[in-house]
Amino acid sequence: MYSEWAQDEIHIDGLEIFAHHGVFPEETREGQVFYVNAVLYLDTHGAGKSDALENTVDYGEVCHFIDGWMRENTCLLLEAVAEKLSAAILLKYKMLAALHLEIEKPSAPIGLPFESVSLKVHRGWHKAYLGIGSNMGDRRKFLSDAVAALEAYPGIEVKQVSEYIVTEPYGGVEQEDFLNGALEIETILGPEELLEALHEIEHRAGRERLVHWGPRTLDLDILFYDRICYESDDLVIPHPDLENRVFVLQPLSTIAPYWRHPATGKTITELLRSFQ
Repeated sequence: MYSEWAQDEIHIDGLEIFAHHGVFPEETREGQVFYVNAVLYLDTHGAGKSDALENTVDYGEVCHFIDGWMRENTCLLLEAVAEKLSAAILLKYKMLAALHLEIEKPSAPIGLPFESVSLKVHRGWHKAYLGIGSNMGDRRKFLSDAVAALEAYPGIEVKQVSEYIVTEPYGGVEQEDFLNGALEIETILGPEELLEALHEIEHRAGRERLVHWGPRTLDLDILFYDRICYESDDLVIPHPDLENRVFVLQPLSTIAPYWRHPATGKTITELLRSFQ
C-alpha cells in the first residue's frame, strides 16, 4: 500500500483483450481489441529475500483480473476505463503502492491512417491526516460513526485513530465544548475527491453550515495529504490554520509526532511545543 519508498516495478506490456468499450453503439455491440500496459509499483524486497510468492503481487493473476474487468464492464470513454480499472486493481491488490496504466485502442473510429490511440494514467495510495470533532448531541457517537463511515467508504482505509480530547470552542462563538481527535488514513482519492467524501459523511451526520466556527454535529478537516502543498477555491492543504490549533495538534501528535509540515519543516511535536 502507501509507501514513499515503493520504487520497484513489475511491467505488463501489450496484454491483448477483446472488450466492448466505446462511444459509438457498434463499438459496445460488436467489441474490439484493446491492449493494456501496466506498471505495478511495490516493494519487492521481501519477496526477493524470501523467494515466496505471497510476499509479492502475482502478475499472472493481475493480468487475468484486468482481462475479466475489461470484458465484464462497458464504458463509453477510455478515461472511464482507465479510472475505474486502476481503482479496481489498487483495491484488489493492497500490496501495490501505485499503478501506471495505459489503455491502447488500435481500432479507434478515427477515419484517418493511424497506429494507435491510448490513454495513460498514474494512480496510487496516499497518506492523509484528518481532524475530527463534534460539539452537539452525543459527541462520541458522532465521531465513532464518522470513523465507521470512513472505513466503509470506497477507496479509504483508516489506519490510526487518536484518543479524543475535550477542548474549548475556537473562533469566538459561544457554544458547547468540543470532542476532538485526529485520524491517519490511506486513500486512492485525490484531494478534492477526499474533500467531497468528507462533506458527504458530514452531511449524513446532520452537519449544517449556518454559522462560521459555529456548533456542529461533525467536523472533518484534511490536515495533510502526503507531503503536498495544495490550494484551490475550496481547499487548502496543509490546513491553513493548523499551527494555531492546539486542539488539532495535541491529538495529532499522539499518532504522527514526527510528521513534518511540508512548508515549515517543523514536526507536529515541534508545532505543539510552541504552545507550552
